[in-house]
Amino acid sequence: MFDKNNKRFVIKEKQTFGVSEIQIIVDTVTGVNYICTSISGLTPLLDSSGNVVIDKISDK
Repeated sequence: MFDKNNKRFVIKEKQTFGVSEIQIIVDTVTGVNYICTSISGLTPLLDSSGNVVIDKISDK
């Protein structure tokens, strides 16, 4: 079911604010971007129109 050599989630970007860190995580299967913090958890990243940010997935 899971391929240990193929990472489904990758960190696209991260930024530190004092002791807190914000990460943008991408699901490599769907292309959906998530924002993750140690304080509030994980949620889909939205653009300025309120749409979920989705990266184009390259065919392997």
